[in-house]
Parts: sequence; C-alpha cells; structure tokens
Amino acid sequence: MLDSKIPEGPMKDKWTNHKSKIKLVNPANKRKYHVIVVGTGLAGSAAAATLSELGYNVKVFCIQDSPRRAHSIAAQGGINAAKNYPNDGDSIHRLFYDTVKGGDYRSREANVHRLAEVSNNIIDQCVAQGVPFAREYAGYLDNRSFGGAQVSRTFYARGQTGQQLLLGAYSALMKEVGKGAIDLHTRCEVLDIVVVKGVARGIVVRNLLTGEVTSHSADAVILATGGYSNAFYLSTNAKACNVTASWRAHKRGALLANPCYTQIHPTCIPVHGDYQSKLTLMSESLRNDGRVWVPKQAKDDRSPKDIPENERDYYLERKYPSFGNLVPRDLASRNAKYVCDDGFGVGATGEAVYLDFADAINRLGKDVIKARYGNLFEMYDRITNSSPYQDPMMIYPALHYTMGGLWVDYNLMSNLPGLFVLGEANFSDHGANRLGASALMQGLADGYFIIPYTIGDYLAQNPSGQIDANLPEFKESEQKIKDKTQKILKIEGKKTVDDFHRELGKLLWNNCGMSRNEKGLKEALEKIPEIRDEFSKNVNVPGSDADLNQALERAGRVSDFLEFGETLIYDALHRKESCGGHFREESQTEEGEALRDDDNFAYVAAWQYQGVGKIPNLIKEPLTFEEVPLSQRSYK
Repeated sequence: MLDSKIPEGPMKDKWTNHKSKIKLVNPANKRKYHVIVVGTGLAGSAAAATLSELGYNVKVFCIQDSPRRAHSIAAQGGINAAKNYPNDGDSIHRLFYDTVKGGDYRSREANVHRLAEVSNNIIDQCVAQGVPFAREYAGYLDNRSFGGAQVSRTFYARGQTGQQLLLGAYSALMKEVGKGAIDLHTRCEVLDIVVVKGVARGIVVRNLLTGEVTSHSADAVILATGGYSNAFYLSTNAKACNVTASWRAHKRGALLANPCYTQIHPTCIPVHGDYQSKLTLMSESLRNDGRVWVPKQAKDDRSPKDIPENERDYYLERKYPSFGNLVPRDLASRNAKYVCDDGFGVGATGEAVYLDFADAINRLGKDVIKARYGNLFEMYDRITNSSPYQDPMMIYPALHYTMGGLWVDYNLMSNLPGLFVLGEANFSDHGANRLGASALMQGLADGYFIIPYTIGDYLAQNPSGQIDANLPEFKESEQKIKDKTQKILKIEGKKTVDDFHRELGKLLWNNCGMSRNEKGLKEALEKIPEIRDEFSKNVNVPGSDADLNQALERAGRVSDFLEFGETLIYDALHRKESCGGHFREESQTEEGEALRDDDNFAYVAAWQYQGVGKIPNLIKEPLTFEEVPLSQRSYK
C-alpha cells in the first residue's frame, strides 16, 4: 500500500496545518545534518540555496560545467501565479481548478492546491532577487495568458523567463557556494543511489572530465534531475537530459509513477531531416497573439500570403470557441496532427501548421510584438531563414516535458526513505497533461517553499550523523559501475550510440507518441528487447573511461533509456483509457476527443522494478476528487 501522507482537514487548510504540526530541527542541530542535492535547475538550485541558508551542510552535483546551464532556461514563456493583478477573476482556487482540469483529473488534489497556494510567494521571492519580469507602463508586473486558462496569470520576462528565473536561483546558490556553505561538484554524473539498511544514504558519481568514480554519503538525498523526454531521441530537451538518476533510483526500489504521461508541445519548429539531433521549442506564449491555421484545400503549396482569409481554416478557433488558440497543449498538439494526417499540413514535409502574427502586428504594431517575443522571432529566423514579422511561423508538436516520474508522497519523499524528488523528476502535480507556465512554478515551489519544511520533518525524526562512504554498500556500487563501463568499452561493435538511440526514439514516437493503440504498444514491447540485445553486442564506444568521453556518457544514458522504455510501454499498455496527453485510439468520443474511464483508471500507476526485461509490478494509489468533481473535460 502507498501512503501519500495527505494531511487531514479542508483542502485550503491542509498545507497550513501540516506546516504547524511537522517536527522541526533547531538551528544548532541543522549543522549536524548533511544533504545531497542532485541537479541545479530551478528545483535543485532553489532547494540547495534554501537548505544551506537554513544551516544544513549541502553538497550539490550537476552534469554541466556550470549550474546555470541547467535545462530550466528553456522554459521561455512564463510562470503562473494567482495574484490576480489584471483583476480578471483569478484566485488560488481557480489556479488549482485549472491545473486539476488541465491534467485531466489524474493528479493528486492536495499537492496541486498547495502548488497554487505558494505560487504567489514565488513571484515575491523572484522579484526580491531582481528577476526582471515584464512590467506595465505604471510599473506593475505584467501578465499574459496561457493555454488552459481564461485569465491572465502568467508572469514573464520577454521570451526568456526560465533563463531569468534560473539566474535568480543560481545567484542564491552561488552566494552559498562563495561562503563555503555549499560544496559544489560540476561535471559529475550520478550513476547510483546507495541504500543502507533500507534508507537512501548517498550517491556514486563519475567525474565526466577524469573518469574518477567516487562515493558521497549524507542523511538525505534530493533528486532534481528533470524529465526523460530524450527517450524519444528527438525532443525539445537539451541533449544531456536523461533518465539515468531516476532509473538507477528505481532499480534501488523507488517506484516509478505514470511514466507514459509524456507531454507533446504544440509549438515546435518542425523536423527537417533524418539526422537532426534535437528540436527547438517556440514558446507557447506565442499562442497569445499568433493564430493557428492551415489551408482549407489539401496539399495547398501556395505561399501563405497568397491564401485569402476565406480559404484558411483556423481550426482551433472553430472547434473550441471559448478558448480558441489557448486550448491546453494536448488538444493543440493532437489537432495539429489530425489536420496534417488529413493532408492539410504545410511545408516541405506536410507535417506543419501555420502560427500567424499578421493580425496582432496590424492591431498592436510591430514594436509591441517585438517587445513581447523579439528574441523568439530572432531565434526562429536564424534557424529557418524566415522572419515571423513577414511570414507565419511553421510549427508542429514535439516531445517536451514528462508528467510521469518517481512516485512521491505529500512531503515529496519517495517510497524509499531518505530519497526526496523535486520538480519534473517527480510525478505529483500535473496529472496527464501539464498546463503551460506551470513547470517553473512547480520547480521553484518544491525548492523554495516545500522541501525546506518536509525534509526538516524527516531529519528531525532520524538521528544525524553522516555515514562512512567506505561502507561495503558504497564500494560494491562503485565496482558495479566500473565493471559496466568496461563492458561497454569492450564491445567494439559497428553501430554508434546515436544509431541505437534514434531507433528507440522512433519506435517510442510512432507507437507511444501523440496517440497509441494496443497493437502498436505490443509491437514496441517485442522490439525494445531486440534493440537492447543488439546494443549489448554491437555498439561502438571509442576512447577510454579515464578522461572526457561523451560517447561513453551517451552510451550509459541510452542503455538506461533502453531499459526504461519498456516500463513506459507497459504503463501505456495497461492504461486502456485516453486522458490528457495519453490518447488511446480505442478510447475516444464520437468527436475524436480523449475519453477517460474514471471507474477503472482513476489512480496513480506506480511501478516496482522486477528486473531488466521483466514485467514490473503495478501498485495503485487511488485518486479522490473532493474540490473539483470528476467531469468530462471541455474547452468548447
């Protein structure tokens, strides 16, 4: 049985009451505890800085050469908060409601309500740090709209909000590093979680520059390592994003929840070739002023300027008049796929739709649009050699975010005692579909305002004392890592790591991407073991493990993707319903919309590792909805 540790009492009082009742660590005792934080994105940097300021001994690890290179910088569009500055009817309850509904009723209500509650504190914190949010003429913070909401609650810094927020968290982190209060380790990859007597007590890392494998112990471990979209090979994630830390924790006993809940972002620059290494995201904020359309005539190869208004299909505005271009991401993505599949797509491949700013430029002027989206327009122009000021953007959906992740309770601790999971690495807040501008909100909420309380409660109930990193459990883990590395290097096959990664990614995208069916999922379950077996016999990783070797780095990560991908497919196969971004073709309405099955699937699917190639064990956490009654989602 899974104990989510949700506090008793009314929803609006749960977090307040919980904070007043949890155990505390006094300032003198905080100095006795050691905490490891893995990852330096918004969640990791915020957690590390805050815990250090409270007096804990903190070690931080990241794979990048600098914490500020974390992938949080790619969340360009904005961050949600329920401050209701535009006076348009927003509230904490409405943000909570929109998030539960947007996730298609597959998230835990108590966690989502807490997220909405602390959202306002995040904005105050970031303003105090000097984050340059956009402001109105009078000097007040500006807001814009995002998909899945009928109010303007998204705070933004032009088209680089994630970067500016990360710089704020990075500054707080480096202040503590400068004081000597945080021990920062860059270019280190976590390859195992060490469990001693059933409790997470440390990590084993490989230095990516020297190849040295070392152990580090602590009283608690925090994973804030992001999502696993790169399992699909082509995604909007940075190439270094991976599943390794989460997967290794899963193999040590941490449950993996809802792994098939992956998010397709509707506003991505389309694929242009078979050997493209990644995709580029155009912020969802663009749908505020851009209108999505395709020609009414199939395979229309005319220039968009030559297609008159009455021959354009603004299909989102037509199908969803209440929300129009601001429907949630899963609806925008799926409908783009539909019109392209039906032959109305544009561009050389036919897998693109137009995002047109002509109306907004005519209405507001080029200078206003440039102030809002100038850097995004410039980036699009550099990549495609087409200016959105002159011609519509061409966009198509792509893998972007993962709602699934390691299972955590209300305190953000996994079922493995001592292992806490923050941000995108956990499953807790977004259900089957994340609303835009909520990723930054969750990362900073977890790091700044939740984990400082909940980890203190855990530590207060466990005696302090950093254990010896020379214990047999650590040495055994180190040796297994070294042995696996040597095994990969000795294969000397004929295919590159990217060859295998691309093959796996295409299989996952085609069989478990924007839509999936039982036949395709079972086909994937047959093929993944074949790819994994060939990888073990025919991959070629040049070089050694004694210095910088990016091929070796990627080999370890792809090896984990080849194991993890099977669990992702098992999760998608067992969930015989459509919900949010998980569109099961056998479960849809007459209009082609997602059709949930609340009687049989209103639960979190938490999977327990049973071994490579073996069917994982399913453990269910039932979901109850007290504040937002279950209903069929509608944005019409």
